[in-house]
Amino acid sequence: MMARIKSPLAATALSFLLSIAMGVYLCIQAAGPMLEIAARSHAKVVAPKENDGWDFWTIEMENLSNDLKEERARLHKEADALDQRQARIDAEAKEMDRVRGDIETLRKQIGDKVTEVSAEEAKNIRSLAQTYSTLSPHGAVAIMREMDDATVVKILSQMKPDVVGPIFEEMSKNTDGDAPLARRAAILSERLRLMRSSKPST
Repeated sequence: MMARIKSPLAATALSFLLSIAMGVYLCIQAAGPMLEIAARSHAKVVAPKENDGWDFWTIEMENLSNDLKEERARLHKEADALDQRQARIDAEAKEMDRVRGDIETLRKQIGDKVTEVSAEEAKNIRSLAQTYSTLSPHGAVAIMREMDDATVVKILSQMKPDVVGPIFEEMSKNTDGDAPLARRAAILSERLRLMRSSKPST
């Protein structure tokens, strides 16, 4: 063995093989990091997206995705239409509440102006009217000044016109600068005109 190695041909062959082995070793050492980087880059390219959950995609799946997008857009459009319709309904309901409130206010205002004698109090009102008809206009006005307008109108409605006239005349004299009394005579006249009675007409 030592004799073969000592021969020039064997030494040359051994040197050649050692140089080849050393070259291969050095290439592997140098190419290792490069191969690792290339492998990582390839893995990043072919790896599936983290949020997709799929590692493949077909034309059928593309069509299904488009259909889902169209359906979602249609649902959003219908939801917007429903919201607009609900807004219109709410606005109309609010307007109806306002109109209803206006009607109630108007009804109350009319009720305040229109005096009605119920059947239960008609007898007492007639009795009071007969009593006040015997008084002088000045005395009747003095008493009526302490009554509310509705009661005065009810009593006046049961009096004869030739009795009511002097009472209004007494009010209109505006004695002692009592202007509100004259205005009250006008208000009583208007409410007497709108007077309603529940008793049957004779």
